[in-house]
Amino acid sequence: MEKIDSFLAEASSLAWGMPLLILLMGGGLFLMLYCRFVPFRHLGHSLEILSGKYVDPNAPGQISPFQAMSGALASTIGMGNISGVAVGIAMGGPGVLFWMWVSALVGMATKFFTCTLSVMYRGRNERGEVEGGPMYMVTEGLGRKWKPLSVLFAAAGLIGTLPLFQSNQLTQIVRDVVLVPSGMIGEDAFVANLFMGLALALPVAIIMFGGLKRIANVATKLVPLMVVLYTGSVLYIIFVNLPAVPNMFAMIFEDAFSAETMLGGAVMQIIILGARRASFSNEAGIGTAAMMHGESMTNEPVREGLVAMLEPFIDTIIVCTMTGLAILVTGVWQSGDTNGVSMTAAAFSEAMPVVGKYLLVLCVFIFAFTSLFSYCYYGAKCFTYLFGFKYRKVYDYFYISTVIIGAVITLTSIINLIDTAFALMAVPTMACALFLAPKVMAAARDYFGRMKAERERSIT
Repeated sequence: MEKIDSFLAEASSLAWGMPLLILLMGGGLFLMLYCRFVPFRHLGHSLEILSGKYVDPNAPGQISPFQAMSGALASTIGMGNISGVAVGIAMGGPGVLFWMWVSALVGMATKFFTCTLSVMYRGRNERGEVEGGPMYMVTEGLGRKWKPLSVLFAAAGLIGTLPLFQSNQLTQIVRDVVLVPSGMIGEDAFVANLFMGLALALPVAIIMFGGLKRIANVATKLVPLMVVLYTGSVLYIIFVNLPAVPNMFAMIFEDAFSAETMLGGAVMQIIILGARRASFSNEAGIGTAAMMHGESMTNEPVREGLVAMLEPFIDTIIVCTMTGLAILVTGVWQSGDTNGVSMTAAAFSEAMPVVGKYLLVLCVFIFAFTSLFSYCYYGAKCFTYLFGFKYRKVYDYFYISTVIIGAVITLTSIINLIDTAFALMAVPTMACALFLAPKVMAAARDYFGRMKAERERSIT
């Protein structure tokens, strides 16, 4: 196991080197400047679209823009927000949060381009059904000669969308908060983790076999609940420690550029760590959200991109920041605990001694659960692209088995494995966004021109 851990750590470090940092953050900055800050200039219109004002029931696709966004947020607002932020701060200090913000801001432009393209260049699967995602963006937008990039994305997506992290962190917090304190199990809890993994796999299987519409319906109901419940809890923690907040912000900015970092003075390592944790959290540039938004019922690709660009803002700028502040103001980040969910649980217990940790268990359950069934949809799309629908059941059973595996293996191995897969997924996704950016801008000029003409007609 130690050799596997070492190999995965080396693979993750190699994948997340300077070239990928330039591709993700540099590419996102280029797209932000190239589109002249569209994500910020049209936020109001994005919210109008999200409200359902422009839904066309006769448009191709399977789900509404709001359902697409809820499905995407079901995976992005998940354990990355509770555990991922804590892992980043534990490994790199408070400055990691600053670079997560930077990644999210440029990620708004990245999401705008990639999710616009996911509708512009939809393909058809072997059943003749319309599908979207980077694998189709590559072949339909760049051409068939680029298909190896589609295969790379789908192969890496099979690994990157496995439920290992969610299952691991859910069993971890149930064990730490409920089972160990009650004396039901000891510190060595392999058998207990195994049974919790089995218990979690059952409802995931039920929802998973219900297909995309069941996933979208469940996500639409649970995502608003989990956002309100979790943000309300974290805001309470921040409020009771309000005098410490200004100092925490100062520490975040100072540590982001400090030579005295927790990674031995390497500021570039802090930047890379922030980009990794932001990508795991909001998935901008990775391509998973493009698979969900590619299924949206719309004839307006730009409209879908405007909805998708809200996700990094909601996920990282709002939710991750609140988690980070809760960890910092309570001081638990200095405990030396590198298990993300355990650190966040300590912050909840510190601020709300009686109910805090149990409230977090509920939040973790909802976050992990929604991510689990969103990821199964992403992985299934990757599998059927590679192998067709004939063997689809093989993937379903494999996915459910990894829910159980994730409950019993180490967190470090899981993070390194998924980080490596995400890095490989980013290459085809960002290649499409950069090479096809002129196509997106041409569509954007046409779209906003029509919207302006329509407003002028309504006034006159």
